[in-house]
Amino acid sequence: MNELLKLMEDNARYEVKDLAMLLNEEEEEVKEQIKKLEEEKIIAGYHTIINWERADVEISKAIIFVNCVPERERGYDRIAERIARFPEVESLSLISGKAEFLLKVNGKNMREISNFVAHKLAPTEGVNGTETMFILKEYKSNNMDFQNMSEDTERLLVTP
Repeated sequence: MNELLKLMEDNARYEVKDLAMLLNEEEEEVKEQIKKLEEEKIIAGYHTIINWERADVEISKAIIFVNCVPERERGYDRIAERIARFPEVESLSLISGKAEFLLKVNGKNMREISNFVAHKLAPTEGVNGTETMFILKEYKSNNMDFQNMSEDTERLLVTP
């Protein structure tokens, strides 16, 4: 199962026949494994990595450190639930270090992200500080190196 998950995380567009070949398993067995993993929410979704700069689409992204105080008997969970509901929040992680949460947020421009922080995030109950860093250029995302992509780059099947 771990090998199947690693392969699918690397390339969600693998066809079942290719996964079966790489794993040296029957196609039907791989189909059943995938179905079970989806039902158990181990596979939580399928995503496409987009190089927005190459698509010539204006989009702003930021990393935000969020400081907060844990709630009695709930810890950080309730605060995380509130923050996760905001559509601007792409990812939210509890971290160790200088802040409690690390957010990655998206907006049409820097002003939209600034307004999100000022009018939605900062006033959220339990939040007592934020630090926003705008992403100026992405060189690599989800193991996809945007700098070294040629027009004819194809992903090759690699046997384990």
